[in-house]
Amino acid sequence: MKHVFPTYNRFPIDLVEGKGTVVTDKAGKTYLDFTSGIAVCNLGHCPDNVTEALQLQVANIWHTSNLYECALQESVAKLITDGDNKQVFFCNSGTEANEAALKLARKYTGKEKIITFEKSFHGRTFGSMSATGQAKINQGFGGLVPGFTYVPYNNIKAFREELDENTAAVMLEIIQGEGGVIPANAAWLLEVQMLCKKVGALLIIDEVQTGMGRTGTLYGFEQIGLDPDIFTLAKGLGNGLPIGAMVGKGNLSSAFGAGSHGSTFGGNKLALACAKEILLTMKQAGFLEDVNAKADYFRNLLEEDVEVLDNVSAVRGEGFLIGIELENAAEPVVKELRDNGLLILTAGPNVLRILPPLTVSYAEIDQATHLLKNVLENQLIGSEEG
Repeated sequence: MKHVFPTYNRFPIDLVEGKGTVVTDKAGKTYLDFTSGIAVCNLGHCPDNVTEALQLQVANIWHTSNLYECALQESVAKLITDGDNKQVFFCNSGTEANEAALKLARKYTGKEKIITFEKSFHGRTFGSMSATGQAKINQGFGGLVPGFTYVPYNNIKAFREELDENTAAVMLEIIQGEGGVIPANAAWLLEVQMLCKKVGALLIIDEVQTGMGRTGTLYGFEQIGLDPDIFTLAKGLGNGLPIGAMVGKGNLSSAFGAGSHGSTFGGNKLALACAKEILLTMKQAGFLEDVNAKADYFRNLLEEDVEVLDNVSAVRGEGFLIGIELENAAEPVVKELRDNGLLILTAGPNVLRILPPLTVSYAEIDQATHLLKNVLENQLIGSEEG
């Protein structure tokens, strides 16, 4: 790819077709996709109902701008908020959703300080990059947006020491996906929420990767009983169509009036037609129960067949956001699995990140577990011989 900036270390395959969990490269080789396009294709590739919704919208109208009312935006916003006293700002990505959240928090509170966490990831534009607690993300770009401070994750003492009445907001992920698939402690999260309320800081939850059923509930924070002031969505909201959403409590709307923020393509009809169908699917009776049953089945297999291996340190995560920490480097395992027809990701130098579609079958889970076990055993034998 000589004419594209090399901002990604790309795998040497070109995927040209996908259906459900299976993708095909231009050479005709098929793979089980347990990446879901990095937690995007939560309903699998090209689900029939979403494809039909997109085709119908394409035949009518594509784009009108946000200068006109849009019933489709209101319909999707209601599905996202479930009728609660919340409002939605539509954009095109998780990064943009997080930028909107940061702007809203500062404008509403009139304060600048924002606390985020070490090993967090919130995006790569200047605001979201400044919120990200990983030095490697911002190297070489000069001064960051001021006002951000980072504290250790799951450490209530460090958080208490940093939080004060000058804090506009606290931004966090309930599972640090890019940071190594590190789940937050539920008691810690609840105390963070309580302390935020005590000093008047807004609680922002980045649900870009954990949301849209990925962890077993529509939004990950629902499992813990959190009530964030703001949360952000993207990835699975569009199942491959670019869309993001910043969701805030209704009392915050006074800070986001006309002209305060915007997006040319945010809330476009093509992406929203897909998002509406995706949300309706996930809200169907039994859908998330089925996801949880399959996720529990997969987790049990991994604990029985994979976690017991000598080169595996731990299996962790929630739902279908799974991390496998290894004793050695993760990349050779990813490569050998790819060669054998299974696509997964890394989350740091020694963590495998596994993100199957929520619609994955039990047979596909069995097949993936078998491949994973065999490859890890091969890697273990190779390291012992070496």
